[in-house]
Amino acid sequence: MKYILTYGCLIFFLLSACNSKEKEGAEKSSYEVVATAAMKDVMWKGKLGPAIAFDTLQPKKGLYGLGPSSYLRGEIMILDSETYVSKVTSDSTMTVSISEEASAPFFVHSYISDWEEVKIPDTVQTLQQLEKFIDQVSQDNDRPFPFLVKGTVTSATIHVQNLPKGTTVSSPAEAHQGQTNYKLQNKKVTMLGFFSTEHQGIFTHHDSYLHIHLITEDRSKMGHLDEAVFHSISLFLPRDSEK
Repeated sequence: MKYILTYGCLIFFLLSACNSKEKEGAEKSSYEVVATAAMKDVMWKGKLGPAIAFDTLQPKKGLYGLGPSSYLRGEIMILDSETYVSKVTSDSTMTVSISEEASAPFFVHSYISDWEEVKIPDTVQTLQQLEKFIDQVSQDNDRPFPFLVKGTVTSATIHVQNLPKGTTVSSPAEAHQGQTNYKLQNKKVTMLGFFSTEHQGIFTHHDSYLHIHLITEDRSKMGHLDEAVFHSISLFLPRDSEK
């Protein structure tokens, strides 16, 4: 009987130790990236209606997310639980408002409690160079992950979706009907992005590992970032909970 109890205790101890290690591993990252629905289903299958409503998300600090508005009539960017929605008003103007009642046909979000700055060399001046740099400096990070970029753009192009009401979609070309592009010059901005090598067609395009939305410092312009020339920028990645 003593031997049975001894072995039983030993097995219990080993299982407990393994469970503790698994929990420690699971707690290494303090964030989780959540993807709702898929970009490809919006573009190819015409699933334009709400897949997520933001009043259903947990009302706590540190929420970051991005995606288009439902029916592709605007862009959405959540910065530290503040939801910004941009709408086209003309070829050169838009409105940017704060709304808790927005919804999206696909979306990606995460809760981040703390950020750490990563120095960006002056040689990183384009969106393509930024993608390569983020890939290089995040090899040891849990992926996918959100990131922030703050600073000045010499020039940038952002777009806001503006699909005409009643339009049906079965291809990317049809989905981008009404898309309006906006040019920016010498603006201080904040950019929120999500990086993933495994979510092309889900929340990044098939030819990129990034999905980025940009908002100007004065909150007058916000949209999906298509191209940019950076002047002076800083990168912020989620801080590891163990640091």
